[in-house]
Amino acid sequence: NRKFMVSVVTSFFFLIVSVLSTILAIIYATEQASSPVTDLILSNIRVFDVDGFFVYGPVVFWVIAGLYIISDPKRIPFTLKSIALFLVIRSFFLTLTHIGPFPARVNLDITGFFGIFNGGSDLFFSSHTGLPFLMAFVFWENKYWRNFFVAASLFFGAIVLMAHLHYSIDVFAAFFITYAIFRLAEKFFKKDRKVFFTGLS
Repeated sequence: NRKFMVSVVTSFFFLIVSVLSTILAIIYATEQASSPVTDLILSNIRVFDVDGFFVYGPVVFWVIAGLYIISDPKRIPFTLKSIALFLVIRSFFLTLTHIGPFPARVNLDITGFFGIFNGGSDLFFSSHTGLPFLMAFVFWENKYWRNFFVAASLFFGAIVLMAHLHYSIDVFAAFFITYAIFRLAEKFFKKDRKVFFTGLS
């Protein structure tokens, strides 16, 4: 199906552009970062050594989610475009306010390309929390995967707070903003959503 293939290629293109926009936004936010602020949760709990869950947890999560998504190619266009929309909107938010990372936090010893995504300056809002929650909405009709994605979102939200790698506002706001992003995706990508349902198991 030529139209479907075009939609798949377009979704990958959108995703690449959104990742690039995220990288640029993180670099800008890092350069403009100001002093840190106090936080109701972070100021009252110690730092927990959960950096392994923070770094490698999403890798495991996206391997599992990715295998499920590609197991039925009809899921690919809407899912990837929703993720791309999420990243673009988050990039915009990152450029607005440049609060420095919380001073007492887990030290992530990651350099090179992946170090960009773990520098501590891409704060508002938490993608560790928001992206799994977005997947819960995308696959809402399948209760098993919905529960898995919601659980993953709550798990990663707790991890970033325990590690002091996000302020509490970054985590709690992610749930509300993600819901709005999903509704926008449904509106912007109606045809892809319709195709998605024909292949949902």
